[in-house]
Amino acid sequence: MKLLRNSYPARDFGLLILRIGIGVMFMLHGLPKMTGGLEKWTALGGSMQTFGIDFMPAFWGFMAAFAELVGGALMILGLFSRPVNFLLTITMIVAAMKHGVAGDGFKGYSHAVELGILFFCLYFIGPGRISLDAKYFPGEPLR
Repeated sequence: MKLLRNSYPARDFGLLILRIGIGVMFMLHGLPKMTGGLEKWTALGGSMQTFGIDFMPAFWGFMAAFAELVGGALMILGLFSRPVNFLLTITMIVAAMKHGVAGDGFKGYSHAVELGILFFCLYFIGPGRISLDAKYFPGEPLR
């Protein structure tokens, strides 16, 4: 049966749609954090206290906002995919731990865990052929 064959001719198009959808959502999440300024970054960076890191909270908050906003844009373009997915995975680990430690329950941390798994997998899968990575950094995929 053709439907069950292990052949996916539209795989790269599917990765493009996934990158666009997730990239836009992360830009929408990151924009208010990025434009929130020092006060917002400090509050956001306070999440690092979960890991015993209590210095420079504004820096950590800015980095999280930057990872979401700029990472979302780069994800759409399929540019610097591995570094972007690595940073977004780390950001989601911090978010999941913050919600877990705060006692928010499964509903509090599940979204961050799901997205962390997605970014971790995309690190290995790559952006597909319809990407700027494929154009500017051709070569063998990571194995």
